[in-house]
Amino acid sequence: MLIVAGSLYVDPDQRAAYLADCVEVVRQARSAPGCVDFAIGADLVEPGRINVYERWESEEQLLDFRGSGPAEEQTVAIRGAEVHRYLISGVEAP
Repeated sequence: MLIVAGSLYVDPDQRAAYLADCVEVVRQARSAPGCVDFAIGADLVEPGRINVYERWESEEQLLDFRGSGPAEEQTVAIRGAEVHRYLISGVEAP
């Protein structure tokens, strides 16, 4: 299992539009083979920050979903990013 998590940064006045453009991506990801969870949302404290969380059964399934990547408009809107991939060897209840 792997987790992709972190933050994207966009202009604060563009965040709502960016997130609206992501709705269909979230729907597609959640129905993709191997996707356990997929969420993109506005940060509650930083106006230009978007939090990203993805959980996949395998890297192959993640890469199959990724395809060509985000639309050019989304890529241009991103002013910075700090997103990492974490390989998970086990899962336990809290």
